[in-house]
Amino acid sequence: MARQPAAAWAASVEAKPDVSHATPSPLAAHRSKTLSGSVRVPGDKSISHRALMFGALSTGRTRITGLLEGEDILNTAKALQALGCPIEKSNGTWQVLGRGVGGLQQPGGPIDYGNAGTGVRLIMGIIAGHDMSVRLTGDASLSRRPMGRILKPLIRMGLDVEEGDKDPLPLTISGTTDLVPIEYTLPVASAQIKSAVLLAGLHAAGETSVIEPEATRDHTERMLAYFGAQISATKRQGLRAITIKGDAELAGRDVAVPGDPSSAAFIAAAALIVPGSEVLIENVLINPTRTGFYVTLREMGADIAFLNERNEGGEPVADVRIRHARLKGVRVPAARAPSMIDEYPVLACIAAYAKGETHMEGLAELKVKESDRLAATVAGLVANGVKAKAENDALIVEGGAGVTGGGTVATHLDHRIAMAFLTLGLGADRPVTVDDAGMIATSFPEFSSVMGSLGAPLAKPENVS
Repeated sequence: MARQPAAAWAASVEAKPDVSHATPSPLAAHRSKTLSGSVRVPGDKSISHRALMFGALSTGRTRITGLLEGEDILNTAKALQALGCPIEKSNGTWQVLGRGVGGLQQPGGPIDYGNAGTGVRLIMGIIAGHDMSVRLTGDASLSRRPMGRILKPLIRMGLDVEEGDKDPLPLTISGTTDLVPIEYTLPVASAQIKSAVLLAGLHAAGETSVIEPEATRDHTERMLAYFGAQISATKRQGLRAITIKGDAELAGRDVAVPGDPSSAAFIAAAALIVPGSEVLIENVLINPTRTGFYVTLREMGADIAFLNERNEGGEPVADVRIRHARLKGVRVPAARAPSMIDEYPVLACIAAYAKGETHMEGLAELKVKESDRLAATVAGLVANGVKAKAENDALIVEGGAGVTGGGTVATHLDHRIAMAFLTLGLGADRPVTVDDAGMIATSFPEFSSVMGSLGAPLAKPENVS
C-alpha cells in the first residue's frame, strides 16, 4: 500500500520524565470527610493505545479527542513516530497521519516502551507484518513481564525473534510481508494476545481467526470494524471465534475516547468507603467486557446507577453515580476476572470495609501485571491491619473490623497498587502511605487533583522531608 506524504506534519510528542527511574515520591491518604462533586477521569487506556495504532495503519487522518495523556500512551505515540508515522496535538485534538497497512518504516534505533505492557505487546503484532527488524526495550518492571505467550502465535505467522526462546524484554523482532494466516485458540483469557494476532492478521493473505475460551475485552474488534476492517465474531462449538480478513485497508476516523473504567474505579471506591459521600463520574466506558467491577459492587450492596447511557464511536458510555452504602462480603467467580482484572487491588481495599469475607477467585493473571499484584495487595492490606491472604490464585479479605492504617505500602512501581491503597486510606484510622506515587502518571496523571476536588486531599507523609 502506498505511503502518504508527511510534509507539513509535525512529528513530535512532548517528552515526559521517566517516572520509573525518578526519585521515589511517597504519598499519604488520611481519613476523609464526605466526598461530593462531579468529575471526569482520563480517557480509557486500552482504547487510547488502539486509536493511535489503528490510525497509524489507516490511510488519511485520524483525529482523537479525550486521549489519555499518560506515560504509557505517550510511549505508544513515540513508538509510532519512530516507525515513521507523523503524530501531533493541536487544540486538544491528537491527529495521526496514517501510513496504511504495511506502510510503517524501519526505526533508527531501539524503541523504549517504558512501562507500557499493552502498547509493546500490540506493537509486536503490527511489526510482524512489516519487513523490518526492531529492538524493543522497557523499564525494569516491563522487562520482568512475560512476552512469550504473545510471541508464540506471531512466530507461527512468520515473525522472527533474534533471541530465540528468550521471553522478556529486551527483544529484537523481525517481521515479514509474507505472514501466514492462522487459527489460534487462546491459552489464557487475554485481550492482548488476541489483539496482537488480529493486528498481524491485517497483513496476512487470507483469514486469521482467534478462538476465545472466555470472553475478553472486545475493543480491538469494535474499533477495527469502525476503521473499516472486515472482521466478524461467530460461535464455534460454544466458543467465540473472531476472524479478520488480511490484505486489509483501513480509513482514518474521528475517535472520541471515553473515560477509563479502571481509573473511575478508584473514585467509585472512595465514595463507597467514605460515609455520606455521593459522586458523579461523567462519560465512563461501560462496555460489558469491562463492567465486572460494578456487577460485583452491586452484589456487595453498593448504590450505583448508570445515567445518560449512550453510544459513542461504537462503545457504550454513561455517567456513573455512586453513593456510600453499607457493603457485605461476596464470592467473586473466576469467570468474572477477565472483565475486571485491573480492578482487583481496589476491590480488595473496598472489601476491607465490607462486613464479612470477600473471596476473589481466578486471579493468576494478577501475578504477571506491572507487579505481582496478588502478593502486593495482600502485603499492603496486612500492613494496614486488614486480614487478607492469597490461596493459590484466590484472594481472600476479611472485612468489617475497621482499617487501622498506619502502614507503608510497597508499590513495586505499579500505578494501580499505589492508587488502590491511597483510596484505602480515606477511611482508615491512621494515614496509609505508599512508598512511591510517581508512576501514577502512567495512567491517571490527575489522580491527586481529582481526589482533592472531591474533598479528599492527598499529601506528602509528615515524616518525609
